[in-house]
Amino acid sequence: MSGKGYSRRAVAIGGGIAAALGITALGVTVPRLLGHRYRQSAYDDLFAQLQDRDAAVRVGRATLNQRHGLPPLGTGGLQDSKALARALRQRLERRTLHEVTDSDLAQNSLAEVQGWVMPVTVVLLSVLAADES
Repeated sequence: MSGKGYSRRAVAIGGGIAAALGITALGVTVPRLLGHRYRQSAYDDLFAQLQDRDAAVRVGRATLNQRHGLPPLGTGGLQDSKALARALRQRLERRTLHEVTDSDLAQNSLAEVQGWVMPVTVVLLSVLAADES
């Protein structure tokens, strides 16, 4: 370092570090700012288990259009969101969606939706997401 100021090397290294920190900060904040926001729902605790809520909504709508291969829930069937959410909360109590779907697979509790065979819990969660969207 010379007596008059910072050397070019020190400025280049400092600038590189500042740029890297800036890019990292943008990488963390931009997805949060630009990410898809969903309106709040009484079932957000259930929807938090979904990886892709938009895909779940599509599956749920297809299921509602098809309406076979699923067990009825309560007196309202699939149309009763409160009964459906209650049943899902009981299934997911103290377990993750992954654990519950593994259990569904082991018990052969599956549903077919437009040619796709899926665990019933995922399909029911998708129906609830479609009903709330």
